[in-house]
Amino acid sequence: MEVRRKLLNSVDKCVDEALEGLVRSNGDLVLLRGHRVVLRSDLESIKGKVALLSGGGSGHEPAHAGYIGMGMLSGAVAGAVFASPPPGSVLAAILTLWKGGASGVLLIVKNYTGDRLNFGIAVEQARSQGVQVDMVIVADDCAFVQPSKAGRRGICGTVFIHKLAGALAEKGCPLDEIVAWVNKATKNIGTMGVSLSPCSVPGCLPTFQLPPGEMELGLGIHGEPGIKRSKVASADEVVKTIISHMTDSSSKSHLSLKSGDKVVLCVNNLGGLSCLEMAVVSKAAVHCLEERGVLVVRVMSGSFMTSLEMAGMSLSLMKVDEEMLRLFDAKTTAPAWPNLSTTSVSGRNLFMEPAEKLAAPSDKYNDGSLSSVIRLVLESVCKILLQRQEELNALDRAAGDGDCGSTHALAANAIQEWLQTSRIPGNLGQLLADLALLVQDRMGGSSGALYCLFLSAAAPHLKQNCDGAAWAKALHAGTEAMKRYGGAEPGDRTMLDALCPAVEELMKLSTAPPDGHMAILQAAVEKADLGAESTRSLTARAGRASYVASEHQTQPDPGAVAVAAILKAIFHSLKEES
Repeated sequence: MEVRRKLLNSVDKCVDEALEGLVRSNGDLVLLRGHRVVLRSDLESIKGKVALLSGGGSGHEPAHAGYIGMGMLSGAVAGAVFASPPPGSVLAAILTLWKGGASGVLLIVKNYTGDRLNFGIAVEQARSQGVQVDMVIVADDCAFVQPSKAGRRGICGTVFIHKLAGALAEKGCPLDEIVAWVNKATKNIGTMGVSLSPCSVPGCLPTFQLPPGEMELGLGIHGEPGIKRSKVASADEVVKTIISHMTDSSSKSHLSLKSGDKVVLCVNNLGGLSCLEMAVVSKAAVHCLEERGVLVVRVMSGSFMTSLEMAGMSLSLMKVDEEMLRLFDAKTTAPAWPNLSTTSVSGRNLFMEPAEKLAAPSDKYNDGSLSSVIRLVLESVCKILLQRQEELNALDRAAGDGDCGSTHALAANAIQEWLQTSRIPGNLGQLLADLALLVQDRMGGSSGALYCLFLSAAAPHLKQNCDGAAWAKALHAGTEAMKRYGGAEPGDRTMLDALCPAVEELMKLSTAPPDGHMAILQAAVEKADLGAESTRSLTARAGRASYVASEHQTQPDPGAVAVAAILKAIFHSLKEES
């Protein structure tokens, strides 16, 4: 087994550099020289108020220094990775806060022996110097059915205490009142975690071994193994297992939870889960709690107390009443605290209905003969695309994923079905808008998106009339939309190499008399053919073909060939009709 690589400069200096990085990136924080202590830079703001101090081993970032700010902690003391900070640094922090004018100092400590000892030493030394100081212990771990004499571990529920105590201190509450509040709140908090992987202290081997396909349930935040190992299950199953264990009344460390209780839920990333996984777990946790009749009033989801790169998560629950909820919602400037909504999660509608489609305009030039021409043209286009499906697929296999013909065939089949079941609108602008939605829904791929863009941008120009000038504007608008959103230009070996020369020719429709339109269309078809053929010698600079070496691209671009075929089908069907 190898020591895992980490993006650090030095194993020995990583904690100091991380603390400096946090302070350098946040103007409201400062370091206490000579100590691994981070403090608020505006200590004058806590004069006459209780200062809050927390801390512990590093490797749990953003805890604890990320919770320093107005409305939360006044400072945090960091130890080495997964190691309790020395009493001297804790004392230095206490004295700095006291001499800065605080009316008292409260230490919020996670229930680990090293933290209790070292913070406790500092408390006694500070008291001997006349400092008004107290310490509260957070022990929120629900993993062990029969906790040892050491008691339940302090884990992510500690962050809830930072918030509640911080809000009370900001209000100006005295030290003894805050201590009483915190001791009450800790009895209503429970946490339990699960992991799919161990973590590793910088420069060391992983903290434990976990075979592939297994997960560790009830582990702590220092990489220590949990209470149970089992096969990896689904997010729903894992969440249900955790909440059931946390609330099992036969366990001495359970959190009593009944229907009607209001809770704040914290879904905590232990370091290595993706945001996607975290969102799935959050959904599962809220659903599981609501099924039990529990009202989830707030959810915080993200990284709040990590275990280096451990691929796992923990769930923390805090039962709240209205006063506790007000404290939870109180404003804070702590950089790691999430910007949460004050709307209750449970009891609200998750969905809103989409807006109704705008009414289609009336057919201003509804002409029966026009509908028959449209039908003839569309049937001709569909027929040619279906006939050339395999040819287009073969061309696409040389430079793409070989589905260009199949994609165009999807559009052709959709249009044929639409012709059999729908009334053809006499308004050509509405026709193009209908076809745009059709290819958007049924064609798929980048080709479908490009055709949809072309038709959508062209449609408005044909809503009022359909003379040559209107067609010229429509075709120009459609082509420009394809270039703007697709990012390609003529010469990039795409369908634009056939379309743009053709549209350039069709711009002559704006000034040509009606009896000259067919000649312009014929010339446009010829330009499209030449443009498609020219792509044999072009290097692809857009689309999937741009990732294929140019020496493998000796055939014309299939998208350009398809555009040329469509224009040719339109021309021949109109020629036959006339």
